[in-house]
Amino acid sequence: MNILTFDIEEWYIEKMYRGGHAEKYREFDNHLCRILALLEMLQTRATFFCVGKLATDFPQVVKLIASKGHEVGCHSNTHQWLNKMTQQEALEDTRTAIDALEQCLGKKVVSYRAPAFSIGEQNKWAFEVLAECGIERDASVFPASRDFGGFPQFGSHEPTLVTYQGVTIKEFPIPTMRLLGKELAYSGGGYFRFFPLWLIRSRIKDSAYNMCYFHIGDLLEGEHKLKTKAEYEEYYREPGTLLNRYKRYIKSNLGHHGVFEKMERLISSGDFLGLEDAVGMIEWSKVPKYQL
Repeated sequence: MNILTFDIEEWYIEKMYRGGHAEKYREFDNHLCRILALLEMLQTRATFFCVGKLATDFPQVVKLIASKGHEVGCHSNTHQWLNKMTQQEALEDTRTAIDALEQCLGKKVVSYRAPAFSIGEQNKWAFEVLAECGIERDASVFPASRDFGGFPQFGSHEPTLVTYQGVTIKEFPIPTMRLLGKELAYSGGGYFRFFPLWLIRSRIKDSAYNMCYFHIGDLLEGEHKLKTKAEYEEYYREPGTLLNRYKRYIKSNLGHHGVFEKMERLISSGDFLGLEDAVGMIEWSKVPKYQL
């Protein structure tokens, strides 16, 4: 089972943090249209996790995705990480986002992904928040350590039923592979840009469960600038030391040349589907169960 997902926040991030340049909106529009055209040609449906602010500030983006038959999931309201929020803040953020998306779409939103996969052991209450907001399936768990958190205690690298405080969520964690003694993702974000396509294809072919995740920002040519201390701290809500800023700068600019075409070749070479279709193909009585 190869699941295809996209995290969509660029229009809002440009407006909120980068000046709202019309040429950037056009660039995002063009890349989204290329993605949708490719999926239409391949007769492939994906899940697009959109921030709630897109539904209020750029509703045409959300409506275009849905009009092509793809599932729209929730990606928070303003792309703030859940591990930077209190439980009450996360509840308000999620409610606001889902309400905006549902008002825009005219249908329920039941899939969720936290920005930066920011659900872990320290904020496992997030599953209770998601269930309270009507979320049935989640794709926020990164079951390994990473710079911005991760959930190494989770253990499972396949669809799992997660139970917390009496609520149960269908979890689709990010699969990883072991390389040089570390568990690393291979199918999205900076990992996809770093690893050669032959390695990613090989891993997908040999694994019963895969999930690819892409951001339009990851697919753009051109260099991302080094954030100032103030810009970094406003966005990431952590100390904007020179080391932190350079680490993010290097990761943001690694492997951008030809990455859109690389993604096209990967998607064209395999059978992919979105969460909406995948959830009905799984025998949930037989999947691992994780009691938090």
